Amino acid sequence: MKKNIASLKAVALAAAVFCAMPQAHAANANEEATKRHFAALVATGKEPKLAELTMFFTLMPKGGDLHHHYSGAIYAEQYLQWVDKEGYCVNKSNYQIDTSKTLTKEEQAKPLAERACLSGVDTLQDNTFLANLLQRWSDKDFYNHSAIQSPPDRQFFDTFAYFNPVASTNAVDGLQRLKQRAVQENVSYIETIYEIAPIAQDADFDKKALSTGVTDTDFAALSAKLEKDQAFQGWIGSYLKNVDTVSVGLDDANFTLRYQPFALRFLSPSQVYSQIVSSFKLATSNPKIVGVNIVGQESVHVSMRDYALHMQMFKFLKSKYPQVKLALHAGELSLGMVEPEGLTFHIKDAIEVAGASRIGHGMDIAHESNPLAIMKKMRDQKIPVEVNLSSNDFILGIKDQAHPVTLFRKYGVPYVLSTDDAGVSRNNLSGEYVLYAARYQPDYAEVKKLSYDSIRYSFLADADKQRLLKALDGKFTKFEADIAGAVAQSKR
Repeated sequence: MKKNIASLKAVALAAAVFCAMPQAHAANANEEATKRHFAALVATGKEPKLAELTMFFTLMPKGGDLHHHYSGAIYAEQYLQWVDKEGYCVNKSNYQIDTSKTLTKEEQAKPLAERACLSGVDTLQDNTFLANLLQRWSDKDFYNHSAIQSPPDRQFFDTFAYFNPVASTNAVDGLQRLKQRAVQENVSYIETIYEIAPIAQDADFDKKALSTGVTDTDFAALSAKLEKDQAFQGWIGSYLKNVDTVSVGLDDANFTLRYQPFALRFLSPSQVYSQIVSSFKLATSNPKIVGVNIVGQESVHVSMRDYALHMQMFKFLKSKYPQVKLALHAGELSLGMVEPEGLTFHIKDAIEVAGASRIGHGMDIAHESNPLAIMKKMRDQKIPVEVNLSSNDFILGIKDQAHPVTLFRKYGVPYVLSTDDAGVSRNNLSGEYVLYAARYQPDYAEVKKLSYDSIRYSFLADADKQRLLKALDGKFTKFEADIAGAVAQSKR
């Protein structure tokens, strides 16, 4: 009897394998057809077929966007809707949001030309004023209009001050819009740098930090002080409630979102430290908060002056909370932006001192003191770089063969493609893949791997990561079948 059962099992197994063979063969054939089609779109020596690449990458499953600033991802048009929801208006003379006044019926009855402050809907309907506003609230038209303008880096970072009065309002609406946009372009995961972490200030700590310097003893003392600060702890609780509130209904079979709180690197030492402390606390208190970050223009004086101090702060807190993941902006600098020695250590210290698991930007790697050793460590320890091609081009003027992604490819450093601030840059993740393919002529296997790596290198819990990777398998099977079918149809 046992022999008969074993024989039946063997027959059933053989039948299952036999039935699966045609499906596997078809899948392999579709992948090969997709590979050949993609190679034709980026053939070396020929002009890339940008329209077809755009369609290809819009359709292609792209895994996740791991370097994503929530406030910078919202388009200005949506912020104008929030201006009205909050009862504010936009000052026509300086394009700032005026939070001090509500438009009266008498004011709204006036012709647009006679008003000093416009509602959001009226701004959207005044084509000239809207065009001028978008030149200030985003990078739109920077290279093709004649207005007096700041240098690109200032233009980019200055945009946030314009929409900041409404940036932390209506987050449910904002995140739902970002989800819809992601699903539309076949992005299944966003790890967003969400809201500024709770903050406090300590004058004595600041004075010591900027004179004799601070040690782990000072970090511990300020941590203990913050632990007893009821207002500070209350702000941490409010942040956690906010994440719980805005998360409702976001995750489903097609989309997942997680959060990173952040510190602003150009504030005083105690303010930065308090934000890093609260970020670590947040990341250990809610599974949807998966990592911490530090942001802000890296080239300004305070950011450069205190960079090593910030890395020591992270090192101290990482020793207390070793499970917390760090994705640190580091090396978002170019030659001439700061003094040469300022380019020599930021990525190294983010990894070796702070303990970063991912590096945001990593643009000055070629100027670091020992770039080959740093890249070897990143390769061996699987520390990826979040590459933001549009942002790097606009802010730093670095693109094409000057971009260090060419080094990452050559020396085996893992990396992923991401958007940075899609609302400010007026881009999306599909567009970043198009730029990458057009500039560097990868093969299909490489761009497919980038999609999978954006999930593999995420800070998701292992179960969520495996769930998204499995879903990605199915999405690529369908995508490749669709491309193969379209290619076959076009040849008839």
